[in-house]
Amino acid sequence: MDIRDLRHFMEVANQRNFTKASSAIHLSQPALSKAVKRLEEELGVELFDRSGRELKLTDAGKIVYNQGVKVFSTIQDLTALLDDLMNLPTGEIKIGIPPLIGTLFFPLIAKEFHEQYPNITLELVEHGAKHITAAVEDGKVDLGIIVLPADHQKFSVYPFITEEFILYTNMNHPLANRDSVSLHELHNEKFILFSNSFALHDRIIQECRNAGFDPAISYKSSQWDLIIELVSADLGITILPKSIYNKLNHPNIKAIPFVDTIPMWELGIITKKDGYVSFAVKKLLEYLTTMDRVRS
Repeated sequence: MDIRDLRHFMEVANQRNFTKASSAIHLSQPALSKAVKRLEEELGVELFDRSGRELKLTDAGKIVYNQGVKVFSTIQDLTALLDDLMNLPTGEIKIGIPPLIGTLFFPLIAKEFHEQYPNITLELVEHGAKHITAAVEDGKVDLGIIVLPADHQKFSVYPFITEEFILYTNMNHPLANRDSVSLHELHNEKFILFSNSFALHDRIIQECRNAGFDPAISYKSSQWDLIIELVSADLGITILPKSIYNKLNHPNIKAIPFVDTIPMWELGIITKKDGYVSFAVKKLLEYLTTMDRVRS
């Protein structure tokens, strides 16, 4: 059944006249008559009693008209519901974030996004960036925030935050009295890094190799606060993003910037390439990519 034929039939029923209905919907009377006739032939019934001066609905016509009212009411409700979904999205979003990124940014994300979209629930899934990347590819999470680079053939990639790495040492370390340090000066130091499943593990090793040495690794951990405690105990040094320093309240830790080519911590948001992106996820992406307060 063509929904337009049903609509045209109902207009004729409302006007009780083909000429008036034709004028009301700006359709020629022959075309309108054909639409009604086509509907009658499809249903196998007569919809109008045409014997009098004024059109009247037959018993079958009354049934079709009443059901038509329900059909168009449902369509109107559907349109309204979709409008609500686009303007007031609902649902649950699984967002994959490595623990360090979660610590730094997720509380702010959760608070402000919930204020804007109270009907959307964020479920945090914490893993290393390598696991998050796999989870996005497998569809286990809706989006992930990871350390770049990312595979642009597999993922849609959105820039999030770029900031510098800095060196963290114990206050009694020989470098602690320095205002800045070069990466190649750390070739004899013992490093405390994230575990192998974290992108930062590979990134720091690569930066050290670019500076001409392979770092000696004394400890690995999946928890940034444990890494800081190990540095505080003077068991090694670490390289972490500058924003970590704002989270610290540790008198035994000294943060020192790099003076030479500064390695940058580049974060990006990834979604599965060509995958379905719900209205809720679109709103979260809009929010995350305009978080100037976090970048500043």
